[in-house]
Amino acid sequence: MRLPKWIKDKLVVGGPDNTKRFLQKYKVFTVCEEARCPNRKYCFSKPTATFMILGNVCTRGCAFCSISVGIPNGVDPTEPERVALAAKEMGLKYVVVTSVTRDDLDDGGAEQFVKTIEKIKYYLPHAKVEVLTPDFRGAEDSIKKVVDAGPNVFNHNVETVPRLYSSIRAGADYKRSLHILRLVKYFNAEIFTKSGLMVGLGEKFDEVISVMEDLKNVGCDILTIGQYLRPSKRNVMVVDYIKPDVFERYKDIALKMGFKYVASGPLVRSSMNAEQMYY
Repeated sequence: MRLPKWIKDKLVVGGPDNTKRFLQKYKVFTVCEEARCPNRKYCFSKPTATFMILGNVCTRGCAFCSISVGIPNGVDPTEPERVALAAKEMGLKYVVVTSVTRDDLDDGGAEQFVKTIEKIKYYLPHAKVEVLTPDFRGAEDSIKKVVDAGPNVFNHNVETVPRLYSSIRAGADYKRSLHILRLVKYFNAEIFTKSGLMVGLGEKFDEVISVMEDLKNVGCDILTIGQYLRPSKRNVMVVDYIKPDVFERYKDIALKMGFKYVASGPLVRSSMNAEQMYY
């Protein structure tokens, strides 16, 4: 399907790429590049980036994601410091850290999140930290470990509506993802929780509203809704391009539900302009 005008007109096709120099210098990965985010030119020009830890090979193969799937390498003990140093040289005041899913690790990679948060706080003591985590297979001790490290925002995306999980997010579980967000609030009510979903995968309007209600019921503070764009030919195809006015309707409804901040639009992504959402 060809991109509609309301998406093509907003895509940034150029801009400074000094961010890549920092990433290459410290040999760190970003989800921006690995997942082929359509906003990476925009974000890299600011500069900002969403750092991806635990390597660049995922143990799951979600139909919407272009990140490589396979058997990952071992956990690199130097990675947390390299991420922190890259963030410091970029002059970041708000640092977002995500990861691939690591079902091969006993704790799902939680300890690496903890070490990365600690290193960022050491090198950038005044910076805020947001984590965008996998589901850790629902392990409460892993979730608590990351919460106790003190991120300012704990993000875990539900990604899509429950009906589409088996085809879009195989290996994940909708209720488990909701439970993770509930647990974060239970462990530390002061941490902002955040979640996001993609539309255009064949979901119905009422199904999206139902997901919003579920997220609000588990105490989710921040919500993002964006258009799914097929990152590669091996990924699932787009079913619909949702018009801007529908995104506005989603936003209005979500704000009335009581979410503290809502970003809803065709090119909205979970970590895009994350600093603005926090403040």
